[in-house]
Amino acid sequence: MPLNRRTFLGRSAAAGAGVAIAGGVVAGQAEAAEAAGRHRPAKRYSFTVMGTTDLHGNVFNWDYFTDKEFDDKAHNDVGLAKISTLVDRIREERGRHNTLLIDAGDTIQGTQLSYYYAKVDPITARRGPVHPMAQAMNAIGYDAAALGNHEFNYGIPVLRKFEEQCDFPLLGANALDAKTLRPAFAPYVIKRLRTPHGRDVRVAVLGLTNPGIAIWDKANVGGKMVFPGLEEQAAHWVPKLRSMGADVVIVSAHSGSSGTSSYGDQLPYIENAAGLVAEQVPGIDAILVGHAHTEIPEYFVTNEETGKQVVLSEPLKWGQRLTLFDFDLVWEKGRWAVETVGAEVLNSNAVAEDPKITSLLGDEHTKVVAYVNQVIGTSVVAMSTVEAPWKDEPIIDLINQVQAETVKAGLAGGEYAALPVLSQASCFSRTAGIPAGEVTIKDAAGLYPFENTLEARLLTGAQLKDYLEYSARYYVQTAAGAPVDTSKLTNADNTPDYNYDAVSGVAYDVDIAKPVGSRIVNLTFEGAAIDPAAQFVFAVNNYRASGGGNFPHVPGSKQLWANSDEIRNTIINWVKAKGSVDPAQFASVGWRLTRDGTPVF
Repeated sequence: MPLNRRTFLGRSAAAGAGVAIAGGVVAGQAEAAEAAGRHRPAKRYSFTVMGTTDLHGNVFNWDYFTDKEFDDKAHNDVGLAKISTLVDRIREERGRHNTLLIDAGDTIQGTQLSYYYAKVDPITARRGPVHPMAQAMNAIGYDAAALGNHEFNYGIPVLRKFEEQCDFPLLGANALDAKTLRPAFAPYVIKRLRTPHGRDVRVAVLGLTNPGIAIWDKANVGGKMVFPGLEEQAAHWVPKLRSMGADVVIVSAHSGSSGTSSYGDQLPYIENAAGLVAEQVPGIDAILVGHAHTEIPEYFVTNEETGKQVVLSEPLKWGQRLTLFDFDLVWEKGRWAVETVGAEVLNSNAVAEDPKITSLLGDEHTKVVAYVNQVIGTSVVAMSTVEAPWKDEPIIDLINQVQAETVKAGLAGGEYAALPVLSQASCFSRTAGIPAGEVTIKDAAGLYPFENTLEARLLTGAQLKDYLEYSARYYVQTAAGAPVDTSKLTNADNTPDYNYDAVSGVAYDVDIAKPVGSRIVNLTFEGAAIDPAAQFVFAVNNYRASGGGNFPHVPGSKQLWANSDEIRNTIINWVKAKGSVDPAQFASVGWRLTRDGTPVF
């Protein structure tokens, strides 16, 4: 019979009655046994929970945007094929029956492999394929996976089909049906590990996802699901899991540990709340952390109520690392108790890909490689993002040109058709490029690796100025005359590249000698200083429009137009329609870095 609250309490009551009767008959024997037990060695059991997170569609150690083996400055490798080798090694060392394997979310979005099976040959089609991530994770033998926010990017039907194809549960205790407020996905799973000492160890895995889904994917989840805070839902579920007999409680949380949010005050919940969950909710032994794309081998947080240390670990994204939680349990007072728990991470670049996984999905990989290498046009010159974080480069102008043209076409003939259209774009990758000559899908897609869609919002000149000031916090303040090192110039206060926006359609200087909040100077439109009351149409991606990055004004501004096509596809179709890409037709230097009026570059 499956274990649940009712059966557990029933068994507990029966067992308790038996103990009471025996206690009245053989008290002396019980005392003797207790005395003898003091001299016996304690019963102990050890097991390991392995964890991944933010796999983002990576099965192979392959970069579909460059069409070659993945590599970075640290020589990391990626993919589930590498993780599979590590998992097999740990299972062999410790015994498969003494291990579990879980994930903390963001599984089905991020590579052209995962995109292909959501959009080009979708798993939702009649007699559609099985998603490569489901095939790989099933073959490796995952026990559970938490939902990530990017699971919702392709809509709920794709997610539900993926869930159906997985041999393990997708967990989301704080993903609730909007009408009933009941869990829309399984909140938890309880796994039993058999020990040599009688009673099994019951390991509960509670899955928590990110509240930001409510705004980042509002178009897909609005009116259908709600996402309350992690702390609130953990406080609700952890005591229930303990009452159901869980000896160990692990939380798989698609939420970073920093206690910060990128969407400001738009939701009353914390985006990166894993550390707060450990601190505020008693009864948790370990938390597998996700979402933040950082590496945390082992981090201890003290629970405020119990004083107990809770261990947190976050393996690096894309299958670059595998977390190991090692638990040592002792049998005391008729139950298993956690004696010690620690964590570490293993680097996937230390092992070869598992041929079981690469052969399983070889056909899918080949099909996607052929897809991304389709030629869609030509380019007059080569363009690169290498210097785009600190210079107005033609390749970013290309994104803005496509967005501005698309919005103008969408507003044509309407109330706002006469307003000037501005556009924002970020440098998502410092290694993207458009070659001279033939341009392929992978070249264009590499400019926009996210599945963002396009919107048009109404902004005033004053709001635009605020927006640009907020964006300019990306630069480290650098005094006039001081040496400039581009490797240290950007990402101030850990601001990621994707949260620095260049805006086209206006001209401005970013004075990096000035403090944050007063850096935008010489802001003009068509050669004249911008009127704070002037109105502009702002072409902006849905992530930014819904509050991503916590940029001011846009989330609360009037939406004038929107569509559901990914900006990436819009770029691809634009190149197809033009046939040839010529920067002379769209590139200009609209912004520059200065110090006291002197250009930095």
